Amino acid sequence: MSSASATALRLEEITPDNVLDACALRVHPLQEKFVAPVARSLAEAYASPGIAWPRLIMDGDELVGFVMAFFDVRFDEKNPDDRPRSGLWRLNIAATHQGCGYGRFAVEAVAEEIRRRGGTRITVTWKPGEHGPEEFYRTLGFEPTGEMSEDELVGEMDIAPLP
Repeated sequence: MSSASATALRLEEITPDNVLDACALRVHPLQEKFVAPVARSLAEAYASPGIAWPRLIMDGDELVGFVMAFFDVRFDEKNPDDRPRSGLWRLNIAATHQGCGYGRFAVEAVAEEIRRRGGTRITVTWKPGEHGPEEFYRTLGFEPTGEMSEDELVGEMDIAPLP
């Protein structure tokens, strides 16, 4: 399996022409309990216009993953101190394409979109457990905040541009 080539990698919008391919994407079976299927993510995106930002991760013409970001969401609407956050809502890398840099590319692309929109932090949540994504997110620089979002840990990373 080859590593991701930065020149061939891109995010692509979901369209009628690629939605079924997106829904067919599968993560490794040991990871299925940690991330929702793409079809559920797309249903949630449809129900959350203006908040959800679903994209396919493409390497040339090959679909290798799915990423969905969220923008300006409060995790706890009842808490007046909870600030709006933007970050990674879902990340699904096809089982046959894991370990090639596609997840890192997707996180960096979401961080760039948040910066473009004026944000300086990226948030992610993950379910703890063996075969879960915690090590991946921590390796990228996310630090747990000590908060929970339902049954998931909350992590954040500063993405402010360097002066």
